[in-house]
Amino acid sequence: MPARMSRADFHRDNAERAASEARRLLAERQALAGRWLPWVATELYRLSPPEFAAMVRRELERLSDV
Repeated sequence: MPARMSRADFHRDNAERAASEARRLLAERQALAGRWLPWVATELYRLSPPEFAAMVRRELERLSDV
């Protein structure tokens, strides 16, 4: 049985994918307008594992503040 990946390793290995997913979600913001927030919540809920979904959520917050 393989050893569990450390949090730092998981983050390093998935940071670019999380950033890409966040950009994809933000790209739909204008088109979906008022429906965007519920849509994004559904999209985040579908992501797995939960640690990856949290990375995407944090990246969305970071990109939205820029």
